[in-house]
Amino acid sequence: MDIAAKIKELRKKTGLSQSKFSAKFGIPVRTLQQWEQGISAPPEYLVRMMAYIMLLEEKSHIQDEESIRGKNADDK
Repeated sequence: MDIAAKIKELRKKTGLSQSKFSAKFGIPVRTLQQWEQGISAPPEYLVRMMAYIMLLEEKSHIQDEESIRGKNADDK
């Protein structure tokens, strides 16, 4: 899978629109569109930053769900 497809997949997996995703990383929407279309590519440091931030958010979301399940189990 090329970088364009990976970026698009990452954005869709998070459920963010192009404008929200680009705002999250401080890039113009047009730049994100060019990346997703394979017209240009982001610098490697930005790709790594995106992956790291999204991983942290995913882990946080999973921990929140486990916390909620734990509270529900205590209520029984």
